[in-house]
Amino acid sequence: MKTRSCLLAWLPAVLLGPVLALCSTLAQAEAPAEAAEAAKALHLLDYIGADYPPTVENGKVIDDGEYREQQEFSTVLADLIKDLPTNAEQAGLQQGVQALRQAIDQRQDGAAVAKQARLLGARLAVAYEVSQAPVITPDPARGASLYAQNCSICHGDTGAGDGPAAVGLEPAPANLRDTARLDQLSLFDLYNTLALGIDGTEMPSFADQLDERQRWDVAAYIASFTAKPEAAKGDKTWNIAELARQTPAEVAANEGAAAVQAFRAQRAQPPQVKRGPSQLLDYTASTLDKSLAAYRAGDHDQAYDLSVAAYLEGFELVESSLDNIDTVARKSTEKALMAYRQSLQDGLPVAQAEQRLSEAKTKLDQAAKLLGSDGLSWSLSFISGLLILLREGLEAILVLAAVLAFLRNTGQQSAMRSVNIGWGLALVAGFATWAVAAYVIDVGGAQRELLEGSTALFASVMVLWLGVWMHDRRHAAAWQDYIKSSLVSGGGRFGFAVLAFFSVYRELFEVILFYETLWLQAGPAGHQAVLAGGATALVLLVGLAWVILRGSAKLPLSLFFSINAGLLCALSVVFAGHGVKALQEAGVLGTRPMAFIEFDWLGIHPDVYSLSAQAVALLAILVLYGRSRLAEKRRAAV
Repeated sequence: MKTRSCLLAWLPAVLLGPVLALCSTLAQAEAPAEAAEAAKALHLLDYIGADYPPTVENGKVIDDGEYREQQEFSTVLADLIKDLPTNAEQAGLQQGVQALRQAIDQRQDGAAVAKQARLLGARLAVAYEVSQAPVITPDPARGASLYAQNCSICHGDTGAGDGPAAVGLEPAPANLRDTARLDQLSLFDLYNTLALGIDGTEMPSFADQLDERQRWDVAAYIASFTAKPEAAKGDKTWNIAELARQTPAEVAANEGAAAVQAFRAQRAQPPQVKRGPSQLLDYTASTLDKSLAAYRAGDHDQAYDLSVAAYLEGFELVESSLDNIDTVARKSTEKALMAYRQSLQDGLPVAQAEQRLSEAKTKLDQAAKLLGSDGLSWSLSFISGLLILLREGLEAILVLAAVLAFLRNTGQQSAMRSVNIGWGLALVAGFATWAVAAYVIDVGGAQRELLEGSTALFASVMVLWLGVWMHDRRHAAAWQDYIKSSLVSGGGRFGFAVLAFFSVYRELFEVILFYETLWLQAGPAGHQAVLAGGATALVLLVGLAWVILRGSAKLPLSLFFSINAGLLCALSVVFAGHGVKALQEAGVLGTRPMAFIEFDWLGIHPDVYSLSAQAVALLAILVLYGRSRLAEKRRAAV
């Protein structure tokens, strides 16, 4: 059986493996060259600190094979430090490695050698600027679903190393519930193992399957196996950098055994106190740096994927709030990010890609200053809560109100029930999709935009069909013929129900996601403002639906049909523009900016692909309306 999904299967295995795995091009593509080389040495030091102590006791070797591997490991480490780029700290680091090697050769106490290795690692990280903390606070809930998809096959559902693929594996998958073992590893160590794998075993690198944020999420979830959640509220709170870099063993040595339980619990569930705009934009900037490093290394596919992730998992989640402060800033930042991404897709020279990235990061810095880092103000939280629902729900309300008014005015009560069932099911499906995405499987930004784009294009076709259909039956004779032949059948009612479903479902999943992000950005002080904004938007949307339903009852049937048909055909053009833009944001389609007006609410974006889709929708409307006009002339001539 192929065991590509065996996460951390050999943490206590042969230690020479991680060194070789660290040489993979995937790892190099995720960091600038200098930091990547230093990260290899750092990873090696982490594993000396974790795996040396069990090999020696009271100056005697108790595991000869493991002890010899530690000696080999220290030799490889010396070569790595020697080959690092010249640095003012390099000589001191080389001396530190020599001292570490002597301590291992002299079979010194395990705890002392582990402390020596980790102190040397801390010096190395500072000297070569190796980031050891996540940009975005890890979320173990997301990590749980990722663990189930990628790790449980070997490690088992509970982390005990008893998954179905573990049978017969040598060495056996690690028991992730082994407190003594996990106490020797930091979150950063777990994250690094996910990124680099262990060469020579079935434990792979997950760099091509899990992005940086996902690997931190999984690391936090693994840490939860040895933690007691109720212990999180202790006397001390550690910041995210401390939680990521320190080990429980270090905390026990420095702060006493009483603090360990709280530390284990907090690193397994890091406090979500800073998931605001600044953090999300920092994630975008750092991921773009990794994208450029991959592009320099010649891995264009990885560079492009990272540029997409940088947009979807960072900037997109704050663009609604930024739009409410400065629409021009939001548009210019979005265009700069898309221009950098397109430079990668077009294979432009590295210098040009660097220039576009520099422009994009300048825009991100400006956006960060506008949004601030201490959460959103009460007024901005209210406005954001209002406009998210109003903007995303307006199109769905227009479609539903138009269809319900049409059915009511023509006396088709059974079809109205079908429409209500359709949008009711869309609410259930939208919340279910969000729940599955959040707690069962991991749905990233690309999948989210792909879902939105495909449903928008489908909805475009559906409302175009309905608009032309209404136009064809705007005369009383044609409508009466249709009532007698089709509408009372199940097919007509089903079509209306499907349209209602997709009109609501298309936006609901993204609305939930935006509110979830806004909730964190606003902070506790802004939660009431977010709720008040959403409630106000809901009242406005219901009021709009009431106006359409009430006003339509006073219109002559032919005029009402014509207005509804025109509205729905116009919405088909809007949906086409939105659908293509969502696919571009997901990285499925490229971008080709052009000089043209921009109007987001109408789906008009100055891009060749988006405008071409809307042109096709307009052409379809003209053709179908022309066909309808010819059919009318033929009927009149008979």
